[in-house]
Amino acid sequence: MGQQDTGTRRVVGKVKWFDPVKGFGFVIADEGGPDILLHANVLRNYGQGSVADGALIEIEAQRTDRGMQATEILRIEPPAASEGLPLADFEDIDPEIIANAPLEPARVKWFDKAKGFGFANVFGRTEDVFIHIEVLRRSGLADLAPGEALAIRVIDGKRGRMATEVCAWEAAND
Repeated sequence: MGQQDTGTRRVVGKVKWFDPVKGFGFVIADEGGPDILLHANVLRNYGQGSVADGALIEIEAQRTDRGMQATEILRIEPPAASEGLPLADFEDIDPEIIANAPLEPARVKWFDKAKGFGFANVFGRTEDVFIHIEVLRRSGLADLAPGEALAIRVIDGKRGRMATEVCAWEAAND
């Protein structure tokens, strides 16, 4: 992949789509212009294996002979929350408990996007933590891979230990 110039520029936009299986996706800049390629390696360097469609993203982008490409991710914010009801699993739980749950380092056991859920294990604990696809979306992610390191907020819910938020691994160390 040759480069026409080495200058990068900061771009804010939204994720048009990202496919972790294909290893790439595209960003639409708020200022307009051509779609910007977002490669899985750039996303992994940020500490994530996927990103939700519609997520707000701030990147450094560079023009190459193959078009605009993201070179670094500076910030990702989940897509705007739908104005629907809260997840049924959380509706009887005090919002303060959810908000004050600490971020804990964890590793994905398995996640099946088609089924809409999966499980992770918090380091140092034996029980599984349930992760719902909607929690993943609201956290700005689209999919998880077995063995992927995460930071998760966990509460005791109707189904046992449940994730209320999923973040990049680095968030557990902040």
